[in-house]
Amino acid sequence: MIRVHHLENSRSHRVLWLLEELGVPYEIGRYARHPKTLLAPETLKRIHPLGKSPVIEDHGEIFAETGNIVDYLVASYAPYLAPEPHDELYWRYNYWLHYAEGSAMPPLLLKLVIDRLGWLGWPARGFVAAQLRLHLDYLEASVQPSGWFVGDRFTAADVMLSFPLEVAAGRAGLDATRPALTAFLARIHARPAYLRALAQGGPYRYGPKPK
Repeated sequence: MIRVHHLENSRSHRVLWLLEELGVPYEIGRYARHPKTLLAPETLKRIHPLGKSPVIEDHGEIFAETGNIVDYLVASYAPYLAPEPHDELYWRYNYWLHYAEGSAMPPLLLKLVIDRLGWLGWPARGFVAAQLRLHLDYLEASVQPSGWFVGDRFTAADVMLSFPLEVAAGRAGLDATRPALTAFLARIHARPAYLRALAQGGPYRYGPKPK
């Protein structure tokens, strides 16, 4: 059985969500953040040297990095959540799969650091704010008429993009002025598999807000 090493309030929520979409049995190893530093606990280093989450174990192998984990799970259990390699949409799908962490997350992480620096971070605030607007405008224009990012159906790329968009909604100005992205978040937050993942994973500050 797949074992997910799951850190609260983290990227690993996406892995639980994907597994719920797949209907694949799994078990969870739960980890809480340090109450002051908010860092992952040292115990995660027993699983992977970097001590980060998510990490999964399957068939005796350890897989780290969310994009790599999603690639593995889709290839192993749910090829229908990605276009076929010969499909014209495949490289669009692959692009978004990597864009989520490679391009979308860095300015969000910079904003987090700058906000914690207080006045010391002021010189970089304008640059980071401009980068965030650039990416959010780009993402807003990239949502397809279907409401998803790749063609006319839900794919694992939508799972990967969920975290940077949720973080942006929480602390980087993503709001109703970008209706396509707002609708995308509402759509994923209503999925039964997403809600099951919330119930399984515990604290997740970036999920849907109680009404």
